[in-house]
Amino acid sequence: MSVQSAFQDEAARIEDVLGQIRRQLLAIGPRYTGDDFTEQMLQLQREQRQQRLEVAEREPYFGRIDFQELATPQPKPLYIGKAGVAHESSKELLVVDWRAPVASLFYAFSGGEAPITYESPEGEIEGTIHLKRNLMVRGGVLERVVDSYIRGEKDESVTDEFLLYRLGENKDNRLRDIVSTIQQEQDRIIRTEKNKTVFIQGVAGSGKTTVALHRLAYLLYRYADRIRAERMVIFAPNRMFLDYISGVLPELGVGDILQTTYNEWAIERLQRSVRLDDSSDSMAYWFEQPRTREEMEQASGRIKGSTAFKEAVDRRLQELESTLLPEQPFEPIPGMTLQPSAIQDWLLIEDSYEPFMKRRERLVNRIKRWLESEWKARRINDRPLKSKANARLNAYCKKIPSFTASQLYSEMLSGADAAELIPAKSRAATVKALKKNLAEPEDLAPLVYIQLRLYGLDQPVYDHVVIDEAQDYSPFQLEGLRLCQLHSSMTILGDLQQGIHRYAGIVNWTELTEVFDAQEQDYYELDRSYRSTMEIIEFANRVLGSMGDGVKPAVPVFRSGEEVEISVFDQEEERLAEAVRTVLDWQSQGSYRTIAVLARTAIACSVLAARFAEEGVEASLIQSKQEAYGGGLTIVPAYLAKGLEFDAVLIADADAASFGDNDGKLLYVACTRALHKLKLLSCGPLTNLLNAELCN
Repeated sequence: MSVQSAFQDEAARIEDVLGQIRRQLLAIGPRYTGDDFTEQMLQLQREQRQQRLEVAEREPYFGRIDFQELATPQPKPLYIGKAGVAHESSKELLVVDWRAPVASLFYAFSGGEAPITYESPEGEIEGTIHLKRNLMVRGGVLERVVDSYIRGEKDESVTDEFLLYRLGENKDNRLRDIVSTIQQEQDRIIRTEKNKTVFIQGVAGSGKTTVALHRLAYLLYRYADRIRAERMVIFAPNRMFLDYISGVLPELGVGDILQTTYNEWAIERLQRSVRLDDSSDSMAYWFEQPRTREEMEQASGRIKGSTAFKEAVDRRLQELESTLLPEQPFEPIPGMTLQPSAIQDWLLIEDSYEPFMKRRERLVNRIKRWLESEWKARRINDRPLKSKANARLNAYCKKIPSFTASQLYSEMLSGADAAELIPAKSRAATVKALKKNLAEPEDLAPLVYIQLRLYGLDQPVYDHVVIDEAQDYSPFQLEGLRLCQLHSSMTILGDLQQGIHRYAGIVNWTELTEVFDAQEQDYYELDRSYRSTMEIIEFANRVLGSMGDGVKPAVPVFRSGEEVEISVFDQEEERLAEAVRTVLDWQSQGSYRTIAVLARTAIACSVLAARFAEEGVEASLIQSKQEAYGGGLTIVPAYLAKGLEFDAVLIADADAASFGDNDGKLLYVACTRALHKLKLLSCGPLTNLLNAELCN
């Protein structure tokens, strides 16, 4: 069949499928607003169906695979889309949901005539692929058809033509789904079973964030009878990043998943008994001036997030548990005695799995019931006698320890275990702040852990947890999150090569993987970068040099672009003028929808923003607590740009004074924000991270 004929056939089918989708949408009818419970449940089902059909209407499908099962005489075309659609009358599937077992063939097939299998509910199904086709539909119109495999033709390998076409598109201010271009290694991660903690080490641009979001959508589809969206949570580095990724899940037909930052979540778990000190910005403190690696790695944030510190907290909690048992008998009146051995039996036999303070509450209530029982058994109605006995009861119960998380943490910081780990000045400052109900970010993990151990969860457990930029997390943070699940089910993703937060994060994945049992986890590496051109990725890899932490360097897809530019100036005025000239030139070309000007510090970004304003160039200045990214021209500190991506990036201060020898990862992050164009400016000597080889 000719290319033109194939296009015409596919365009005709698109029209037919869209017609069916629109008729089904119209048939849903008006929304029910009454009080009948059955009708309300039916309305909920109709709304869910309507959402799926609306997703399908925007883009009915993106792929086709002709699969012939071994027992059938001919191949059957299967069209893969974001939402499954059945024929309105025959109920035959017109579109297969991308999460369905058979759809895995579209992602797993890599060419060749050998049989291929997939796991269905009925067992393993084997067959052969005759055609793999990519289709692009926008606004109900078929725009592109690419056959990546046709059985019997000489070129039997699946090509990346369609992938390269999609990667070459310009960016807007939102992360997009990758359903149509999911790669084999990404699909394998997405379809990992539910009761696993999946670690993903992914280089810049490897799609790890979108893989994690697609994994959520897959789990909700695959385990629809066991997990719920409202019992899932996504942890992102900041509110701006959450805004950036906000469009992916709705486009996949998924809603109601909690999306938050760890700090916000921790404050909620602590019932807002503490708040972060607004006068301090720990991130700005570490990045607004160069810091040595030793300073970062010896910071109290790393110590308080360590396994050693968690073990010190555990020892104090064990001591607390032992003091729950009074050593003295309770004697409300002479001759009426409750022995400690009886209390011990109650504590150990009844609800011994419960958190400490709940066990204390139950223990106190059990003692009170015992006293009431004794009054009845002895038929004592003497009110003055009972009043004295109740006073003794209250005094006795006060001897059973009761703490808030802040109280126990403050008390623990004053003990010998903490003294061995944290300097006295730092401990004293923390205790003083807690008395004012203030906390630093580094204190939230131990506080939350203590809160959960003392009082347990105040909400249902999480079915699944996603942690993005996990290289910036500590083992202690994960220990607390483990307490929020019955079974470990997490997707933990990050990149050690972007581990710029050495003052609080990890330097090796084993720091986090050791939190979980080996059989409960899988570890994946994604070393292929789909974001940037070959020239940009190769440049960024060389910036890191020997700082790779044992992680494989990024491997670019074969998408060539312009060479990276570097310009050095003697005067600051010349550098600022070049920054403005470069951006105006890029804007005049009309090729870039999103442009970022990056600098080392917020102060440097403010200077650039002022200069752009003087020249009448409209730009958005991103600051540390910003909640939204609007696209267009953006000026942003390099340490806040992590996770974002732009068509073109200008690094305005790639000089030795701004990027020291220990800032390789920060400069790497800045370089890998660029999809198509990267340029660096320097006033005075270039940073040592940009060696002579890079500048040639």
